[in-house]
Amino acid sequence: MQYLKMLPYQIREAIDNNVPVVLPMGVVEYHAEHLPMGVDCFTCINIIERVEKRHPEIVVLPPFYYGAASLAVAKPERNGTVHVDAVKLIPVVEDIFRGLLRVGFRNIHGLICHQTEEFAQGMPTDLAFRMAARHVVFEWLEKESGEGWWGTEKFSNYYTGNNNPFKWIQIHTCREHDVTGEHARKFPGDHAGILETSETMHMYPDLVELDRIDGSIWYARTGKNASAAYGDAALEAGADDFEQSLFPQK
Repeated sequence: MQYLKMLPYQIREAIDNNVPVVLPMGVVEYHAEHLPMGVDCFTCINIIERVEKRHPEIVVLPPFYYGAASLAVAKPERNGTVHVDAVKLIPVVEDIFRGLLRVGFRNIHGLICHQTEEFAQGMPTDLAFRMAARHVVFEWLEKESGEGWWGTEKFSNYYTGNNNPFKWIQIHTCREHDVTGEHARKFPGDHAGILETSETMHMYPDLVELDRIDGSIWYARTGKNASAAYGDAALEAGADDFEQSLFPQK
């Protein structure tokens, strides 16, 4: 269910049923000469759309495109990357999360498919969102329950997981549950290579121009071997993984 298309009574029902509220996260970044700027966020949106087909009750927020792309792969001049410093992202994201908590949501999930090779340690965009989430939740708890909230009887079952407010806002990648490494082996991550090119070929075939891969950009060379079928399979695997994040009991 798209948040922008929801009526107030539907929002209230979603709050009362504690359904997952999902935020696609991405960046505006150069993806070699053959792919569009929005690849990373397009991937998140597609994965979420697949999960939404299985669980139409989930609430899908408008995508957040302006993340910390970094300038690691190319200069922005005449290439298109729009980089927003992670430190400057934090107050904006705090306001987004603060607003969602005020609406009444307590089951908020962000999905990112940018620089996920270091997700355990964190990279600028996901770290900005994680920091904002933690800050807002601590602020909220101290405002609602006062200082020393954790030490009160109300939170005595905190360690059981039944009353953990830090589950209110969580940030995920599409490989979070790949414990056996099967997903990583079948669909190893890349930047504008066979994986991202294949995924984009499946999502937006008219936006992929394979003849622009001339071998001069090392990370894009494998894109020549891309196929829409491989991209579809990778996106479906990502959806399976993200579904586990939203519905861990299933």
